[in-house]
Amino acid sequence: MLAEVLGSPRSVVTSPVSGRGYWRRVLPVLVLLACVTRAPSFVRPLWNPDEGYLAIQARMLAAGGRLYETVVDRKPPFVPWLYEAAFALCGSDSLTSVRVLAVLAQLSTAVLLASLARRRWGGAAGRTAGVLYLLASIGLNPEDAQAATFEVFMLPCTAAAMWCADRRRWGAAGLAVACACLTKQTGGAVLVPVVWQLWRYGLSRTGLVRLGVGMALPVLCAALLTDPSGFLFWTVTGSAAYASFTGSELHVLFRGLINTAILAVACAGLIPPVVRVLRIARTGAAELWLWLASSVLAVMLGFHFFGHYYLQLIPPVALLATAALQILPRDRLATALFTSACCCTLFLAWGLLAPRPELAHAERVAEALGHRTDPGDRVLVWGMHPETYWLADRRPASRFLTAGLLTNYSGGRDGPQVGEKYAVAGAWPAFREEMTTHPPALVVDDSQGRPYAPDRVPSLRRLLAADYEEAGAVDGAVLYVRTP
Repeated sequence: MLAEVLGSPRSVVTSPVSGRGYWRRVLPVLVLLACVTRAPSFVRPLWNPDEGYLAIQARMLAAGGRLYETVVDRKPPFVPWLYEAAFALCGSDSLTSVRVLAVLAQLSTAVLLASLARRRWGGAAGRTAGVLYLLASIGLNPEDAQAATFEVFMLPCTAAAMWCADRRRWGAAGLAVACACLTKQTGGAVLVPVVWQLWRYGLSRTGLVRLGVGMALPVLCAALLTDPSGFLFWTVTGSAAYASFTGSELHVLFRGLINTAILAVACAGLIPPVVRVLRIARTGAAELWLWLASSVLAVMLGFHFFGHYYLQLIPPVALLATAALQILPRDRLATALFTSACCCTLFLAWGLLAPRPELAHAERVAEALGHRTDPGDRVLVWGMHPETYWLADRRPASRFLTAGLLTNYSGGRDGPQVGEKYAVAGAWPAFREEMTTHPPALVVDDSQGRPYAPDRVPSLRRLLAADYEEAGAVDGAVLYVRTP
């Protein structure tokens, strides 16, 4: 029985008659759940610095900036382009447009998972997979789960890759894998279960070529639309120091354990059925286990363990739980749904009620920037809160929107590998040229004693000493104005 339920990719084939009207009944439920679970995302102007980084990147691109040249980040181009397009249509004063897109992304992921489950185990399993996924999808710190950032837009691409592979549409599967990679590099982890399915169905030259071409074309187009060498550097070769495990090991590991525990609470309704089935037998749909295993490795890659990394684990866990529930007594399904609903309610309340002190700090600094500068002035915020530029509606004086790119202070790392010499290759010459060509009217030192403070960064310290004078402080951030 277990092999029939978990082992075959199409154990239950729904007939056209039994499937008539299926999505007409299921879609409204999934739409409602997607809207409810993402409701907290609309209650705050920003959830985390990544949203601020993307927002100001989009403004710079709209003003004529070029990605990987005058607008830089370690991420692929899809989400910055998505923000730019949303701002072009709806304006850049609010993130409501991209929040709506995030709702659609989560809904699309749920629909694809429901379709996968329905094809394998029947209509009831499809409903179960979609509902369980959405209930668990916000099961992290709200700043990780509710933000409209890379992982949220990556998930429908990974689910689409599995959906296409399940139907032997190898060209489309390759395209979906490429879209996942162009959203975030770790989205490429879904290639492992896709290749497994290609081999399982009978490895053919045609299928392999279609998969390879489907993957290569979007990546090649993205490289050509930006700067090919810059694209390669910023998305692949230029992040060695960032991905290093050295520095603040205990702090990073503690963060990983905390986020694992939080996600385990969110998946309290999903994990017990899977564990129960594992006690019966250790067999199952290998591609689902490979999807989960490759996603775990993707979360670990880089040794940062941010909470939003863990979103990648939820789709395969939801499908595995759905598979397990097919062979367990019916009351287990009710228990799983009830437990997941209760946990979802807990995280909803957290998202709606939890304070955001970092946002309040960025808003106070942004207000000071607005008062002390004119709309056309360039400013430099030396810190880890790029959202300050967006909140103040001021143009950054540098392409480097955080001090992390110039000091390797990243992911809470504050150990020995933080400093000017650990910056992204070529960053400091470019930064000095920017400060000379377009000197900022105001510099905000928002380091507050952290390892990237100006007294530990000689080039910045010399710049401030030569051309700027202290003009006050706001909420711990020191303001410097340019001397006549």
